[in-house]
This record gives sequence, structure tokens and C-alpha cells, in this order.
Amino acid sequence: MYNSDTEVMFPPRVISQLRNLRGVDWQQLVDRVCSAEADLIERAAFTLLMVRMGGCQSCTIDSYRGMRGCTMCARQTIRRFRGPDHELVKQFEHCKSEVQQFINKT
Repeated sequence: MYNSDTEVMFPPRVISQLRNLRGVDWQQLVDRVCSAEADLIERAAFTLLMVRMGGCQSCTIDSYRGMRGCTMCARQTIRRFRGPDHELVKQFEHCKSEVQQFINKT
């Protein structure tokens, strides 16, 4: 069974749908990444964060996650995160520095 919401890795189109799943710090992060002022590095960092948290690299179209689709998987991933929102923001900042380092090397 094919789900049109299933992609190879976390799709940025889903970011805004994750906004109201957590507290103020998380909502501000999502707002920042979705804003017109957000640069490619921030969007790539958020994607990297979600790929790592959601395990996108091991997902296949016929897996449970793949059949549910990226939106449902991402929502569940954020809901199930047991740490505080500031930890998610910290992980995002770490991903952002990794993306920046990668860009600087190329």
C-alpha cells in the first residue's frame, strides 16, 4: 500500500504541522524555521534533527512508519520526546552547527 505522504526523508512541508505539539520554546523554534527570514541552514538543520529523531534512514515504504506517512511519524516523534523543549532547541542548534560546518568544508 502506497501512502502519498511518505518520502525518502523528513519533508520540510511538515514543519508547520508540528508547532502545537509542545510548549513555547518549541513553538518559537518552529515559527523561526517556518518564517520568511529563515535561511537554508536553519531549514536543513531542522530536517537533520527530525531525520535523526524519527529514524528516517531506516524507514521503508512498506514499514509501519512508511505506511503511516511522514506527517504522522513526525508528530508521534515530537509527542514522544521525553525531554524538555529547551533540549530540542539545543539539539537543533547542534544540528545547525553541523550543517554550517559541512557547508564551510565544501
